[in-house]
Amino acid sequence: MTLPLPGVPPYAHRRIVEELPDLGYTDVWTGEAAGADGFVPLALAAAWAPELHLGTAVVPVQTRGPALLAMTAATLAGAAPGGFTLGIGSSGPPFVTATNGIPFERPYQRVRDTLRFLRAAFAGEYVAGDFGSFRIEGFQLAALPHPPPRLIVGALRPGMLGLAGREADGAATNFLAVEDVPAVVAALGGGELMARLFVCPTRDVTYARAVGRRLLAPILNARTYSAFHDWLGRGERLAPVRAAWAVGDRAGAQAAIPDDIVDALLVHGSPQECAAHVARYVAAGIDVPALALVPAPEFGGGPEAAREMVRRLSPARVGVS
Repeated sequence: MTLPLPGVPPYAHRRIVEELPDLGYTDVWTGEAAGADGFVPLALAAAWAPELHLGTAVVPVQTRGPALLAMTAATLAGAAPGGFTLGIGSSGPPFVTATNGIPFERPYQRVRDTLRFLRAAFAGEYVAGDFGSFRIEGFQLAALPHPPPRLIVGALRPGMLGLAGREADGAATNFLAVEDVPAVVAALGGGELMARLFVCPTRDVTYARAVGRRLLAPILNARTYSAFHDWLGRGERLAPVRAAWAVGDRAGAQAAIPDDIVDALLVHGSPQECAAHVARYVAAGIDVPALALVPAPEFGGGPEAAREMVRRLSPARVGVS
């Protein structure tokens, strides 16, 4: 399950998180963009349900220094008996530069170099030297977590997927269809594949597609995801979406997304239908499906609505392991 849940402030997650293990959930994951940071929700979850595995998917490498990232991850790993996976990624100019005022430079190299720095730091080494995209005068973690965090890389295309397969423990991805998974797995070449899957548990297809179009239009027009879907073979079908977006026609861009693409990228339907869709991802090669809930009209809003969605989608209830 992805935290935080929609419409739920951090403190109000406690009752929901405490229930997750009994409902059949094994992990909680966070992201980091314009909402909550990637670590505080996981620290709360570690206190409320210590048996859960925790993970970030992903935190950007350019908005924290390598040593601070290592210290934060090591501290959280030490607080998480169920284990911790640190997912790192390049993010992009909207978050790194426009929001944080940091130049977005050499993203592949920065991810690679941060990954190598973290490997050495988590092994207890004294780390110093020129990594390529940054230079470290000297750093050593004062307290090593046991076990150390696992390391995965946010990856969409062969370059970053290949790096994840060679030098990390796996990759994190999202906004892909079931039929896309084999290509991603092949480009990864080894290691665990985690995917965040956006799920709207509603039988109202019209509502789900409207929500899906609002969610997907900015994503499909973002530089990285546009290139991702070109690689996956959707460039021609998404050309009208991009043309409308380029001239500022947001409504036109949403309307131009074909129904079948919305249905492929947003999991929707009854809880059982959603579970079956998620199961198809797993059968195709996703090792860790992390659900990201999208509000549905059947449940209303607020913490109790989110709690009920979590319950209705639980592996224990829908019979999916």
